[in-house]
Amino acid sequence: VALAVSLNLRTYLRLQVTSTPEVCVSLPNIDTFLRWDVHTLKPLLSHCTGECRSSTELDGELVRKLREFVGVADGPTDTGSAATLAFLYTYLCVFAREEVLPGLKVCVWSELPTGAGLGSSAAYSVCVSAALLTARGTVSRPLTQSQDTARWSDQELELINTWAFQGEKIIHGNPSGVDNAVGTWGGFLRYHAGKITPLSRVPTLRILLTNTKVPRSTKLLVSRVKDRINQYPSVMVPVLESVDAVSQICERTLAEMATEGASAKHYSMLEDLIDINQQHLNVMGVGHTSLNTLCQLTLAHGLHSKLTGAGGGGCAITLLTP
Repeated sequence: VALAVSLNLRTYLRLQVTSTPEVCVSLPNIDTFLRWDVHTLKPLLSHCTGECRSSTELDGELVRKLREFVGVADGPTDTGSAATLAFLYTYLCVFAREEVLPGLKVCVWSELPTGAGLGSSAAYSVCVSAALLTARGTVSRPLTQSQDTARWSDQELELINTWAFQGEKIIHGNPSGVDNAVGTWGGFLRYHAGKITPLSRVPTLRILLTNTKVPRSTKLLVSRVKDRINQYPSVMVPVLESVDAVSQICERTLAEMATEGASAKHYSMLEDLIDINQQHLNVMGVGHTSLNTLCQLTLAHGLHSKLTGAGGGGCAITLLTP
């Protein structure tokens, strides 16, 4: 079981369908500005298998050709290239059945810092998925002049989420799907065995979010955890089971706080769980000296902290007990 909550920080996307046969993408947060003629993109669909039209399976052959097209066939992928691959894959798959690929102008900008473990890539993937599906008419356009935020049906949100998950796979390799689900539905979510469940019985907590500003790669950190599990299964499997137990106890504690009222005992339990989970994450190999220093500094003031996101730097959360 994993628990995740959305932040009140937004990623924005502006899309304009144009009459010119060009796709222009601006990503000012990461200094990436792209332009393609649709006639150079159309041949890429010849490498598309049936999976490219599926929102649930990643088309490996198309991804391979896109990596060649972008110029990252071999070696690591930087942030700009990863964002480019995710956009092109979603664009080509969503419009794969169209006789002519549409010309678009797209600009994406965000209040979320990149590489900080706050789900910036998932928010990007959700925006791209929602915008392209709306442009094609696959999902409705529910936004009216009186609304600040678009609202889709549950079925449409599920489709947006599954396409966003494909973008996350391209960027991170083997993501859990939690981040894109939080970006799609918002609120507080429970993740278990691939199933996402919104949680309604959640108290209001004061959380301090600190960015260590130590850059890291989620893809590499996820791979590191997987390697450690494969190398030391008898050690790591019990650790993962303990992490699961922490999440379940935390969920029950939060539900009690919401229904019965928060008490000193509840906060003490949450503090214990935060400390235990931080040690779990260090054992799993995703800690960092900057995070350890932060935890020690806050503990000196009677506060309890843990990393959030993939670790290896990025951000930490600190529970502010009344």
